[in-house]
Order: sequence, then C-alpha cells, then structure tokens
Amino acid sequence: MANKPFRYDTQLVVLNIPNSDQDSFRKKLLDIPYLLYEVETLSNGDKIVINKPGGKRNFGRLSRNDFMVFIYHLSDNTLWLISHSELYDDIIRKRDNDYDEALKTVHGLYLTCCGKEPDDVINTLGLKNTIGLPVETILKVYKWIWGQEDCNYPTKKGRWLSMDNILEAFGKTGADFEVK
Repeated sequence: MANKPFRYDTQLVVLNIPNSDQDSFRKKLLDIPYLLYEVETLSNGDKIVINKPGGKRNFGRLSRNDFMVFIYHLSDNTLWLISHSELYDDIIRKRDNDYDEALKTVHGLYLTCCGKEPDDVINTLGLKNTIGLPVETILKVYKWIWGQEDCNYPTKKGRWLSMDNILEAFGKTGADFEVK
C-alpha cells in the first residue's frame, strides 16, 4: 500500500505504447506531447495554460493542489514558465519608465487580485501598454498565479504576498485604490 496516498479527482487520457527495445521505447516516450489546460486566450492568440499537479513538493511529498502557469506561444509552439520575478521586474521597469501609467497597471492588478476579471479591469480603467509585457498578459497571468498561491498557501497570505510587494514598490496600499 502506498505511503499516505491522497484522493483527488483525476481525468485519465489513454496512452498505449507497446514495449520495445530501449532506444525505440525511449523515443516514443519522449514524443508524448504535453497535456495542459487552456485557461485564457490573449488578444495576440497566445494562451495562458496550466498543468496540474505542478511539481511543488512539501516535505518530500507532491503538493496535490499545486499547478504551474505557462504562456503558450502558438507562433513557435513554445511554453514560457513565467515567474514572479519576471513579472515583478517588468512592473518595476514600467514604473521607472512611466510612473503614472505603471500605477494604473498596479490599480488593475489590485482589482484583479480582488477578484475582478482582467478584461473587465482593462476596459474599465482604460489600461494601455507601455514598455515590456502587455498589460493583458500581466493581469491574466497573475490571475492564475494568484490562484496557485491561494491553493498552495490557504492559511497564509496567498495572492496578497506578491500583491502587497507590488503595492509597496509604489508606496501604496490597497486603500489607495478603494472607491471613496
């Protein structure tokens, strides 16, 4: 019996690869395509996709609620596992280039963090792209990264850990964006 198994809804995809010599079998296994969930479509046609489980381990055990967030570029069939630091660095570059526009993006991030849909936030605030990543990409990726953080850290700050760091980089708090 497995040591501490966990129960979780699973969708199975049948994969039938007959055994063969070492090199042939390895090649067939390497040719298995990635299986991902498409969760958002960007205006340029690229996709935000997730896989689950994501591979995070807690105390040596697979974290069953973890997932990873990628940007899938259809034009060249590549996956980008975008990170917190890449997103944060992009926002800081935006701040250093055009503080007022960057602050509008942070307002959009705050509203997304509070549960608003990114497309609605972009339209409501009239957000515009400046340097770096498109605003749409930032908001849609963070929506899913924050969901991941909420799943991984349900009794801690979850999404608010990174949102608070972004607000701090601008000398702001959530109260600065609340409707008065």
